[in-house]
Amino acid sequence: MSARGKARRKALDILFEADVRQASVIDALADFQRRRTAADQPPLNPFTVELVEGVVDHWDHINQIIAENSIGWTLDRMPRVDRNVLRLGVFELFWRDDIPDKVAVAEAVEITKEFSTDESPPFVNGVLGKILRDKPAATGSPAVVSALAEGEDVPEQPQASNLGVSASPEADVADGPRQD
Repeated sequence: MSARGKARRKALDILFEADVRQASVIDALADFQRRRTAADQPPLNPFTVELVEGVVDHWDHINQIIAENSIGWTLDRMPRVDRNVLRLGVFELFWRDDIPDKVAVAEAVEITKEFSTDESPPFVNGVLGKILRDKPAATGSPAVVSALAEGEDVPEQPQASNLGVSASPEADVADGPRQD
């Protein structure tokens, strides 16, 4: 497993812990770091901290994006693992230009396979796939993300669906478009 893969799992641990404890994510991050220090473990990978802090910085917008794209499921109704994996995935899709979209989706699906129910990977794949399909290709740009967050008009951009990416719940976005 790559260092980033491990960092994503640690970020999920922190988000999940905060969710279970109904605590602040930043407090959970600080507690996690204190426990590592007390156990003479190395500090957290900076990528883990970036993911957690990024999710916190964009919390409301991330939750809004998930809610708008998870038809029939409220955030509260989702399994804790699924909603926190989705938060990480949405953060990577919209605010991490250094991570290809397909990698963000594939990593989210893999983590879900490892830590959630058998029904969860297709659900997470479908929600992130829908988000990816509807996401303008240029949303990595801070100006476009800001415009989207404010509900302003954004100049016409190529859609992921025009780039050969399928995002139906049945499609496996992580492996590219379905070949029926």
